[in-house]
Amino acid sequence: MGSGRRRGTLAGRIALVTTAVAAVAVLVAGLVSLSLVNGAGDADARRTLSALADAAAEGAGGNGRLGDGSVALGRQRTRNQLNALKIDFTFLTRSGATSGGPADGLASRALTGAERAEVVAGRSMSLTRSVGGVRTLVEARPATVGGVVLAQSISDASFAGAAVRRIALSLLIGLAVAALAGVLLARLLARPLRQAATTAHLLAAGARDVRVPPEGPAEVAEVADALNSLSAALATSEGRQREFLLSVSHELRTPLTAITGFAESLADGVTTGPEVQPVARTVLGEAHRLERLVSDLLDLARLGAQDFRIDLRRVDLTALMETAGEVWRARCEAVGVVGRTDLPHHPLLCVTDPTRVRQIVDGLAENALRVTPAGRPVVLGLYQTQGSAPGTAVIQVRDGGPGLSPEDLPIAFERSVLYERYRGVRQVGTGVGLALVHGLTTRLGGSADAGRAPEGGACFTVRLPLQPAPDAITVPLPRPGPAGGGSVAAPGAR
Repeated sequence: MGSGRRRGTLAGRIALVTTAVAAVAVLVAGLVSLSLVNGAGDADARRTLSALADAAAEGAGGNGRLGDGSVALGRQRTRNQLNALKIDFTFLTRSGATSGGPADGLASRALTGAERAEVVAGRSMSLTRSVGGVRTLVEARPATVGGVVLAQSISDASFAGAAVRRIALSLLIGLAVAALAGVLLARLLARPLRQAATTAHLLAAGARDVRVPPEGPAEVAEVADALNSLSAALATSEGRQREFLLSVSHELRTPLTAITGFAESLADGVTTGPEVQPVARTVLGEAHRLERLVSDLLDLARLGAQDFRIDLRRVDLTALMETAGEVWRARCEAVGVVGRTDLPHHPLLCVTDPTRVRQIVDGLAENALRVTPAGRPVVLGLYQTQGSAPGTAVIQVRDGGPGLSPEDLPIAFERSVLYERYRGVRQVGTGVGLALVHGLTTRLGGSADAGRAPEGGACFTVRLPLQPAPDAITVPLPRPGPAGGGSVAAPGAR
């Protein structure tokens, strides 16, 4: 559901950021350039005006060697040259009065009376001041006839104004180019992200054959690869779920068909008298089978949930395995299978959930009994690893059934894999039991693996961490048998 307010697009934000960065860069560059250009322009104008002032003073008879006619001619020549350069020019008489220039000109108003007197007295001046509101460069030089004053507006003297205009134009063009580049970059980056978002929406809608082309920068291409991997993983997962549902529905249908058929026979009066009790037992057995299947499915579904209940307490695994052994010995004898236990003669303490441990043992034992032919053994064993303190409890369920192939061992605990592989070949369960055993073992902090048993069938091993006990006796694991990867029963197995 939307947030209610419109979010800005990534392309818009990238374009805005790049434009803002370019604008800041232009502003900083403009300020620095303006300062440098203005300073350089003023300095160059000052040097030029100073040189012209020296020349004007010389032309006005500053060395005292020219005659009066020559002085007049030099003054006129100097005035013409300076007027062409937009430089205001005036002479100073020996009394300090201005002469030869307009009374309202910049040069006539540039100096005070005291300053003109100082120039006539022999002092040169270089000033920058405001004359009539105009920022003006002023150069005054003494001369034989009195002095000369040159004044020029900085706007006329310096090249800074034209340079600043050109720089400003260049910076504005650069800003426009940067903004355009930012927009193009934003669109380039946003396009594969939009494709990724579209693909994600299609995945959410149920499509599984969509792919995102890995375009753009490495990070964006990585997002595309991740979405493609997610699509493939979803397709695989949903395929397994469909297979699992098919297998579970098949297993549910079998007891339901039996229950329905026998219940109809009872309801229709077809089964009466002494036949009722066997039919009722069959219905009850199928109902128990159905209940176990539903319980396993619920436990398997809850394993990943935070509220899956684990009640940890101090447990004697030896006593727990003895109780389980008595139950499964009787069940084995009922179908002609040899039930045995291989347990230590002392308590083996562990902090765990006894209900879940018993659920693990019962699941493995039921799986073993299902595939073990009459006359062959099913062994429940309990051992302790050597060389560790407090050590690890090792629970084993071994059988004399057909066993597992080397290809079966790595995937034995994957849900429904063995069921699909051996359905119709030999007795199989629902495909849930071994997956539930692995999940429960993991939640208890242990590990589970499959191997070959010396009895000829499969060996399922569950390892759980033990409670520290200084006086505990180490019970070694059985020696490997000739079948490879399995164990032989310890002497004194019961």
